[in-house]
Amino acid sequence: METRTGFLITQIKQLQGRVFQRLLTESGVEEFNGPQGRILYVLWQQDGVPIAKLVRETGLAKSTLTAMLSRMESSGLITRCPGEQDGRQVIIKLTPRARGLEEKYDQVSQRMNSLFYKGMTQEEAYALDALLDRVLANLQELL
Repeated sequence: METRTGFLITQIKQLQGRVFQRLLTESGVEEFNGPQGRILYVLWQQDGVPIAKLVRETGLAKSTLTAMLSRMESSGLITRCPGEQDGRQVIIKLTPRARGLEEKYDQVSQRMNSLFYKGMTQEEAYALDALLDRVLANLQELL
């Protein structure tokens, strides 16, 4: 089966990143960029996670994630702590400053979602989500 799915997903990902960054800027969020927001989102769901979990949850390469975490630590958004059971493991935790940005991020995410589903019925939006969940599951089986 030959489709344009891969091409479309790549285009959507690129445009989504640029639009999301614009929405962050318009909302006055200057503390982090879009990719850093993905990291923060995971930490807002569960704070104090090892880097390996952030790699899985964000889809970022470990080297990319490590560089981003360094910048986020320098700007006071996260701290790195040794693991309690394994001192070699690095645990990433949010700072109070980062916790205070969650509401702004949620507002931008809601705006982004309304753009994603603009012109779709609720049934179409659910169907799209279901198809994308299936694509994601297919790819996750390979890891």
